[in-house]
Amino acid sequence: MEEVFLGRQPILDRNQNLVAFELLFRAGEINEANVTNDVHASASVMVNAYGQLGIQRVLGQQRGFINISTELLMSDAILLLPSNHIVLELLESIEITDQVVKRCLELKQIGYHLALDDVTEINSRTLQMLPIVNVVKLDVLAIDETKLKEIINTLRRWPVILLAEKVDSPELAKKCTALGFDMFQGYHFAKPEIISGKRVDANKLPLLNLLTMVMGDCEAEEIETELKHQPNLSYNLLRLVNSVGFGLQQRINSIKQAVIILGRQQLQRWVQLLLYTSDSSGDSISNALMQTAAVRGKLMELIAQIDRPHDKTYQDRAFMVGIFSLLDTLLGMEMQQIVDKLNIPEELTQALLQRSGRLGRQLALIEANEKGDVTQVQSILKEINFLTLPQLTHTELEALSWTNRINETAH
Repeated sequence: MEEVFLGRQPILDRNQNLVAFELLFRAGEINEANVTNDVHASASVMVNAYGQLGIQRVLGQQRGFINISTELLMSDAILLLPSNHIVLELLESIEITDQVVKRCLELKQIGYHLALDDVTEINSRTLQMLPIVNVVKLDVLAIDETKLKEIINTLRRWPVILLAEKVDSPELAKKCTALGFDMFQGYHFAKPEIISGKRVDANKLPLLNLLTMVMGDCEAEEIETELKHQPNLSYNLLRLVNSVGFGLQQRINSIKQAVIILGRQQLQRWVQLLLYTSDSSGDSISNALMQTAAVRGKLMELIAQIDRPHDKTYQDRAFMVGIFSLLDTLLGMEMQQIVDKLNIPEELTQALLQRSGRLGRQLALIEANEKGDVTQVQSILKEINFLTLPQLTHTELEALSWTNRINETAH
């Protein structure tokens, strides 16, 4: 496979449901000049790479926003991208000519959705495209609040979805919600909102206690007793071991049997993922967190397999670091408090608190990859010196496929 760099930025709706990803895509050897000029992959490279990677593996059930240059817009190659999964994001560099308008109308007619990227003002270019596009993306960091309100009021005359991009904090997300945006792009949901004295969601306390027991090597009988006090957890556990994936000949009805069949490692992973899906408040932001945490966990494990192929303990710890890396955001607690409560090994503590040690550097690599920070990705790849960019892309796709399967099973 030609060297490609793949990143996804989450897009959430007003209820904080994950609805789409912007796919960040660059090709070939990435150098400083390319990064500073923000050169996008050429039409042929982008389409070929999507063909090789498999769009479903990257997106799961969500739509994908893809940056489109003039070259790709006017090319027949664009028709290889599936219209039911893709939103064509028209870059600000595209000059709006009669041919471009005609091409956009043709693409819309055959089912493609179109978005106008990086809008910072209403000008003749914007006005020409508003009757055609489905989504308008506003760069909220580049517009002051008074002007932003004016732009939103003007745009409301057209039936377009308003998307706030570069929303990188919970505060900005709240502000944009109040202004009437329909969608939000950025990693604001993954930023910890630490509230002094905040109590952990009651739904999550039993899970944290159970996780502490599993990690502390408690006997199966003690774990069984804890589960019996939590009917919902017991039901979910029995449902899991009796699912098709386990392929058991006879039905399991005993919690103790279920714990033994699942095994310590799988039980630990199940509880870790449940932390992200169990939410009594109905705040569906945990769906986006769960997806990110699951991808991080699996990707950390796959990278650890390349790093130390025969060290299963190391691989399990890598998975745990990935999953735990967003617990501070999920629980609204300082990471130090979580680390102390779970009494985790020093190697994991360093990785989670300081991004240091082998696992810490791998977590830093994944975080840089999520944000599309190509310079940082290249720098850490050079530093750890056992992983190539094509290997990173390949393992990321495996992790995305695994997470999409988990997601489908959960619904």
